Amino acid sequence: MTVASNWTPESWQAHEARHLPRYEDPAALAEAEKTLASYPPLVFAGEARALKADLADVANGHGFLLQGGDCAESFAEFHPNNIRDTFRVLLQMAVVLTFASKRPVVKVGRMAGQFAKPRSSDTETQGSVTLPSYFGDNVNGIEFDPDTRRNDPQRMVRAYSQAAATLNLLRAFAGGGYANLRQVHRWTLDFMGRSPWADKFRDVADRIGESLDFMEACGVNPETLPQLERTTFYTSHEALLLPYEQALTRQDSLTGDWYDTSAHMVWIGDRTRFPGSAHIEFARGIGNPLGMKCGPSLEPDDLLRLLDTLNPAREAGRMTLISRFGHDKVETGLPRLVRAVAREGHPVVWSCDPMHGNVVKSDSGYKTRPFDRILSEVKGFFAVHRAEGTHAGGIHIEMTGQDVTECVGGAVAITDEALGDRYHTHCDPRLNAAQSIELAFLLAEMLNLEAQARPAAAA
Repeated sequence: MTVASNWTPESWQAHEARHLPRYEDPAALAEAEKTLASYPPLVFAGEARALKADLADVANGHGFLLQGGDCAESFAEFHPNNIRDTFRVLLQMAVVLTFASKRPVVKVGRMAGQFAKPRSSDTETQGSVTLPSYFGDNVNGIEFDPDTRRNDPQRMVRAYSQAAATLNLLRAFAGGGYANLRQVHRWTLDFMGRSPWADKFRDVADRIGESLDFMEACGVNPETLPQLERTTFYTSHEALLLPYEQALTRQDSLTGDWYDTSAHMVWIGDRTRFPGSAHIEFARGIGNPLGMKCGPSLEPDDLLRLLDTLNPAREAGRMTLISRFGHDKVETGLPRLVRAVAREGHPVVWSCDPMHGNVVKSDSGYKTRPFDRILSEVKGFFAVHRAEGTHAGGIHIEMTGQDVTECVGGAVAITDEALGDRYHTHCDPRLNAAQSIELAFLLAEMLNLEAQARPAAAA
């Protein structure tokens, strides 16, 4: 990537910025930014380039992107066990997808930075009291009281520290033996035993074990092939809180390019990806792989203009387009975007976010996402790409390794009445471990259907 023209890490400040909090004390904000700018990078430019290379393979149809994690990380739920369990479920999903589809899976967590949330209004009113809206734990607190809801820039510094600790643990898990395929049986969480998909996962684990036994008999083991006991795991979040992202943007000493060192990959949300936005201006100048949410309001011509702005060199692996239409709109809304991108020859990874377009209010009053609607959107996403002859390249989900009851349905059959049992999310409802594994098996089936359709399409 060449350095973007007329761009600096702060040039976004001259553009329209939506969904950013208003800080009462500019001096305190400047001090927090100065502190963050003096801290070490959380990730390195070379790691971001490695992810871009992996995503280029996905864009060319030779892999699959698995991106998942919390809807919004919180300070209160920060615990090594929670990080471990989410990482473990993502490993399980990746094993299922790799084993069943015979394709490499690029693993990217919504972790170590997914704090900020867009808000439709700067303020929230309860009764006669109006306070700032909850923008995420790196801005303010979720409790509705004046002290907690104050937009505090020092929270960005605390978020950095939590992200650094999370990354440290993830790196240890990924490279320290926890990801050893010999441990695959031990990845199943205790409460997974209630899911019929747990038996299917155990069957996959047995078959992997047999394959490893055969390979070891042939002299292939972790000593000769280190990939068997470690994995590559990347992090990502929405680049929403631009003061935080700017403070962690550094110039790579090897290439001279700028990188946002807060994560390997960042994405632009559906509410902030309008042409000329501050978030687009910031993203166009960094060398990281970028994601961009694409929903029903996005017109093909606008999408093409955004791609020309964000990836003028048409670099493979640079852009991941994350469709989020809803189960009833994906097969009518997505094809025209896919056709426009293919017609103009932009190399992109097409990924499916089946979560954000399928939120409903349950009879019990909880915000939830019906699992059958999530599956329906995923199936529609694959159907569109089969019809267009393009690659359904990824999945982008909000999930957790905790035994939560936030999305109704699935083989575990969480009911509307059961939502209140363990509804812990700070923002949007997440898939639990059992639902995530169930989704992985269904994804593997669809990837196999796509592979079977390719020779016919080529003929």
